[in-house]
Amino acid sequence: MGFNRRGLFGAGAAAAAILAGAGPAAAAASGTSGMTLRWWGNNGWEIRAGAKTILVDPWLTRFKTGTYTQAGANPKTPLSVNRTLIDGFLDRGELRADHILVTHGHYDHLTDVPYLAKRTGATVIGTETHLSLMAALGAPEDQLAVASGGEDLTFDGYSIRVLRSLHSATGERARVAFPGSRPLSRRDRPCVIEDLVEGGTLAYQVTGAGASVLNFGGSNYVESEVAGLRPDVVCLPAGGAKVTQYVPRLLTALGHPRYVAATHWDDFDEPLGKVVDAGGLEPLRTAVTAASPTSRFVVLDHLGSFVP
Repeated sequence: MGFNRRGLFGAGAAAAAILAGAGPAAAAASGTSGMTLRWWGNNGWEIRAGAKTILVDPWLTRFKTGTYTQAGANPKTPLSVNRTLIDGFLDRGELRADHILVTHGHYDHLTDVPYLAKRTGATVIGTETHLSLMAALGAPEDQLAVASGGEDLTFDGYSIRVLRSLHSATGERARVAFPGSRPLSRRDRPCVIEDLVEGGTLAYQVTGAGASVLNFGGSNYVESEVAGLRPDVVCLPAGGAKVTQYVPRLLTALGHPRYVAATHWDDFDEPLGKVVDAGGLEPLRTAVTAASPTSRFVVLDHLGSFVP
C-alpha cells in the first residue's frame, strides 16, 4: 500500500477535482528589500540575499511516484537524479548555492541535495539522519553540518535560524509517512523512496539584505518555537487537515506576516515547468485570507520570483 497524500488537504474528492483544473495565479510582489525569493516547485526555494544564495529542499528531478493518486506513492519507486537537468541550470548560472537547508529526509526534499552539494560546494544543514542519508548518497561529508533545532548562525551577509518543527500527519490515525531515523554509522545506500525516512523535521528562518523568510517543509509546526518571530515572509505548505487550527494559530503566533507564500502544493509527479495543483492551493488561500486578511498571499509558477 503506497503512502497517499490526498487526505492531506482536507478537501473532498469533488472539490479537489475542481481545484486541480484551476491554474495558479502567478503573483509577483514588489517589495523594497534586497532579497529575492524564487520557487523551484514543491518546497524548493532559492533565497538570494545580495551575492549569497541559500536553497531550501531543492528537488528538480521530480520523478513519478504516484503520491497524489488514489493508490498513493509506491514505496519501491527507485530513486533517481536528473543530472542533465541540474547541470543545465548550474552551467548556465541560473542556479547556485552557498547553503542548502534540508527540512526533512523524504524523497521530495532530499534526493537531489547530495549531487547539488558536490556541484556547488555548498554547506548542507540537516539533522543527523538527513546527513547520514546524504552521505550514503555520496554527499561530501566535509560539507555537512548537523543541526537539531535552536541554532542561530551568522554568515557573510545573512543568518540562519534553525527551529525544531514537525512533519505533516495524514490519514485517520494522523501518521507521518516513512517515519524513523538512521544513525551515521549506517552506510548502505538508499535505493527506493521508502529508504529516505523523515528523520526529524526542521524549519528555517533566513535573514539578510533587509528581509527575513521562514520556511516550513511540512504542514505542521511547534508553536512555542515560532512564537514571537516576525518574518516578512512565511513559506506555508498546503495541508494541515489534522493539525488543530493549522493556519490561524501559526499566523497569529507570527504576528500576521506581510507575505504568505504558498509552498508544497503542486503535483510533483509532473516535471519542473508544468504546474498542477494537487488540490490544496485554494483551501490554503481561503484559510490565509480568513486568518490574516492583511497578509498578501503569494502564488508563483515554477521559477517565478518575488521581492519582499
